[in-house]
Amino acid sequence: MWVLTPAAFAGKLLSLFSLPLSSLWRSLVLLFCWLRATFWLPGTKKTKKQLVPREPDKTKDEEEDPPLPTTPTSVNYHFTRQCNYKCGFCFHTAKTSFVLPLEEAKRGLLLLKEAGMEKINFSGGEPFIHDRGEYLGKLVKFSKAELQLPSVSIVSNGSLIREKWFQNYGKYLDILAISCDSFDEQVNVLIGRGQGKKNHVENLQKLRTWCGNYRVAFKINSVINRFNVEEDMTEQIKALNPVRWKVFQCLLIEGENSGEDALREAERFVISDEEFERFLERHKEVSCLVPESNQKMKDSYLILDEYMRFLNCRNGRKDPSKSILDVGVEEAIKFSGFDEKMFLKRGGKYEWSKADLKLDW
Repeated sequence: MWVLTPAAFAGKLLSLFSLPLSSLWRSLVLLFCWLRATFWLPGTKKTKKQLVPREPDKTKDEEEDPPLPTTPTSVNYHFTRQCNYKCGFCFHTAKTSFVLPLEEAKRGLLLLKEAGMEKINFSGGEPFIHDRGEYLGKLVKFSKAELQLPSVSIVSNGSLIREKWFQNYGKYLDILAISCDSFDEQVNVLIGRGQGKKNHVENLQKLRTWCGNYRVAFKINSVINRFNVEEDMTEQIKALNPVRWKVFQCLLIEGENSGEDALREAERFVISDEEFERFLERHKEVSCLVPESNQKMKDSYLILDEYMRFLNCRNGRKDPSKSILDVGVEEAIKFSGFDEKMFLKRGGKYEWSKADLKLDW
């Protein structure tokens, strides 16, 4: 149509000259209407462009920031799996005898400090079993004197600690937590906290005295299980007066205390949530009690194994990351499964420096 338009227009124009003057004006009007219809086709009518508000494109600076890396505020370093006890519910068993060389362990602790670590807790296995506690003592001293961490703590069964250790390293230690599941020695033996003629309960009192003498905050850890769930420990705990009494519900971890490859069979130690709640209710008058159910415990701890790998427990087993010595803390911690919100909810951050505890020594 657009090709024929010039010819058609010429024909229309020539025809005007053959019309009388009276009709000329009417014909011009018709010509104008024809031109308008020809050049302004349906659907092409020009209208004023409407301005529709639109969101400005986000620049790189305006895009959402990626989530901040997890800060390893409090870390539990299980530097050895070896132990002289055989607790039936143990969930970090002696699968290897490996222990990092001291300087490599120190390098890892320095990496953690640079990543934001404020508290280090040394555990096992039994941490005093390696090199008669000297390896542990050197790590404790390094963490407090050189890294200047606000809190350095140990979890131990207490059976291998000697007063000389306190003399050499006590001033560098903030908290000593001793595992004690019962104040009935026969129950301790049933659980696996027995070592010949040594009385676990009597040793607990001796350690409490040493902690007072050498200005170390004293703490007790208890795992509530089938053999002690009906026990009332109120009087004994009040007499020992620990800064914290951490009460755990017996937890199954595949490959550690449950399953075909496990070194322990903890199923017979397991209690229900209702039984655990009844135990807590029985001890509600103990002000230092800090309860930890399976739900609170499973993903709220940053656990390093003997190779300095974070252990992810989200799937009911311990899946290791790569070692922080190889890939760094920020990369390894991505695979830790750590629930930082649950860590804070369970009271994972507290006054953990003995300087802040203001204890009456």
